[in-house]
Amino acid sequence: MRILRSVRHKVCADGSFMKEFLLDSPVTDGFFAYLRNFGKVESLPGVGEGFYKFEKPDWFSIKGFSRDTTVEVRFKKEVMDLTVDFVYLIFSTYRGEGEEIDLSVLKRREEAIGERVRKRLYGA
Repeated sequence: MRILRSVRHKVCADGSFMKEFLLDSPVTDGFFAYLRNFGKVESLPGVGEGFYKFEKPDWFSIKGFSRDTTVEVRFKKEVMDLTVDFVYLIFSTYRGEGEEIDLSVLKRREEAIGERVRKRLYGA
């Protein structure tokens, strides 16, 4: 699955930066299950059938409907320059339900970015 382009973006009232991404194929329930490798995923049927929310605190969140070709990604503005490439990476490495994904490269990349995010946000 690939991100084709940002179709809308804005600075939100809470200081985050939102980008709505157009994808080359619809997101699936399996994609949101895959995201559990990197953060917390919630199914929110009260919002609508197939609505999911993914959150990676201090990095970004992803919201969207299964079977839709757009998702909303909200970045923590202070670290967006560090985390935006990881968003592209997790989309591009997802091959579909039932396909084997080598998470080792992604997890190493996640840890390296995480160290930089912590330093920037907390000086640690």
